[in-house]
Amino acid sequence: MKVGLVGFAGSGKTTVFNTLTGLSVPTGFGGEVHLGTVKVPDQRIDALSRIFKPKKTTYAEITFSDIPGEHGAGHKSLSRQALDRIRDQDVVCLVLRAFDNPAVESAPDPVAELQSFLAECLLADLAIVERRLDRLKKEKGDALEVAAFEMIRAALEEERPLRAIPPQQLNRDFLKGYGLLTDRPLLVVLNREEGEAAAPMPAEINRALEPQHAAGLVLSASVEAAIATMDPADQRAFLEDLGLAESALARFIRTAYGQLDLISFFTVGEDEVRAWPIRRGTRARQAAGRIHSDLERGFIRAEVMPYEWFIKLGSEHAVRDAGHLKLEGKDYVVQDGDILSIRFNV
Repeated sequence: MKVGLVGFAGSGKTTVFNTLTGLSVPTGFGGEVHLGTVKVPDQRIDALSRIFKPKKTTYAEITFSDIPGEHGAGHKSLSRQALDRIRDQDVVCLVLRAFDNPAVESAPDPVAELQSFLAECLLADLAIVERRLDRLKKEKGDALEVAAFEMIRAALEEERPLRAIPPQQLNRDFLKGYGLLTDRPLLVVLNREEGEAAAPMPAEINRALEPQHAAGLVLSASVEAAIATMDPADQRAFLEDLGLAESALARFIRTAYGQLDLISFFTVGEDEVRAWPIRRGTRARQAAGRIHSDLERGFIRAEVMPYEWFIKLGSEHAVRDAGHLKLEGKDYVVQDGDILSIRFNV
């Protein structure tokens, strides 16, 4: 999963990046994109690895991109290049400033920054949609595609993000390749002073996020970035001093997985034990495609073994004898914790 961090000048975006990745990237107005990859902790993968002792253990991963976009202190818009870079991300994470920053003359106003960002995304998407509609009408394009883009235009003109349109109402096959910003899942990080790290998200921001189908997270990057570089054994005491039960990264992963409705299935063996994140509701054939396109193309059946039964009974043979190993077809909806083995022929 690729997560793009974006924010206006002085928001502490790079410090948030350091908090989530444990890196120490210098802050400042540079044009370089910084990347950091973190593993998603999963006790189930730990347990499976202890059993299979594989040559390789692969956790689900999140790659964070610190996307430059500010033009100087106090600037309240993002460059076209920044917006284009966001289009390449699976998830957009907007960092809002809720602390006094001596490098920024204005007082923090996270609600105004949020509304400004949302407006920029709407206008950028609307420009793309209108150009596509003009071309479709000139070329007398597919009527279904025209109808889809007209519905999209209407939603944007009503200031509704595309992520709010349910799948049954919009065929997103028409949107592939456009990278429409308001169709990206949105997470909002409120970057606060150290003393407010454990305080809840303000009601006014929650109200603004609700129609956006977005999720919010509060942290104090200035202090939590330092905690992220500590030995895990030392982190807990410092987090408790802030009134926090878990790290910023753990809170971010929980929020992101909840917002995206992600689950994990597993593949196991002597060579590798691996977690594969997918959207809840994904069917077996599409899940096979996450492993390799050949498995999706030549899908025959999926052997499905629930993690809980495997751990309880101790072996695949015992799970099979107990009747909990199933052969499922392409339309089987994969469940969180399923251990899959794909039968295929290409």
